[in-house]
Amino acid sequence: MTIIVGFLIVIICVFGGFLLSGGSLVALWHPPELVIIAGGATGALILANPAKVSKKIMKEIPALLKGSKYTKEMYMDLLALLFDLFTLARKEGLMSLEAHIEEPEQSEVFSKYPKVMSDHHAIEFMTDYLRLMVTGAANAMEIEDLMDKELETHHKEGGMAHGAMQLMADGLPGFGIVAAVMGVVITMASIDQGPAVIGAKVGAALVGTFVGILLSYGIFGPIANAMSYIAEDESKFIEVIKVSLLASLNGYSPQVAIEFGRKVIYSTERPGFLELEEFVKNK
Repeated sequence: MTIIVGFLIVIICVFGGFLLSGGSLVALWHPPELVIIAGGATGALILANPAKVSKKIMKEIPALLKGSKYTKEMYMDLLALLFDLFTLARKEGLMSLEAHIEEPEQSEVFSKYPKVMSDHHAIEFMTDYLRLMVTGAANAMEIEDLMDKELETHHKEGGMAHGAMQLMADGLPGFGIVAAVMGVVITMASIDQGPAVIGAKVGAALVGTFVGILLSYGIFGPIANAMSYIAEDESKFIEVIKVSLLASLNGYSPQVAIEFGRKVIYSTERPGFLELEEFVKNK
């Protein structure tokens, strides 16, 4: 929702200010300029990136309208789920987790937390390392090193889309200049047609520069930045799982293990100690 509000503020202030200055929106309507700028930038985006990145961009942009799903409630559900799993392992042994992690969709423990279950990457990360803990195939240091490598890979992969979008935003002013130069070329070809015609054509050429800069700094640059925050939120969610799992693997009690996870949550989403304790008890 905030991205829509920001977009409306940009459009209203830029074009509203133009109207208040005595301008006419008709003077800014030049479809050929838009075709040159938008088409050129889109083509460059496709040219510069593999198909998987372009598909990821198309998938992530609509998700921005919903905002980040990693809210305080989502984190509380995650920590409560981890507490349930750790408690079960402590009471009945690590082997008791096997049935739950092999088919989490059928597990009565996982099914209590549909918000967390909706994040397939987080569930996959959690169950994969719980599986390693159950089998005892690696010690805590080896598992932590493997987690760090996976998180690094995830971070790089998550940065591809917003990196490509930022590159496109950086190129839009250049395409605006291209449109402006082509407009000047057309103007020079009409130099014998009088001041009114030449003025209109010069104005159309300048619109290209205006549109390129507006799209870069007012639309696509902010979108790229918003995409990076969504990616950071996802990485932080996985990091909370990592820290909690390692604490449990190192022998801490379930309550202390999820406290390790709680402490690495961003302060804006982090629940209080007593608040989390009460939530876990109710669950």
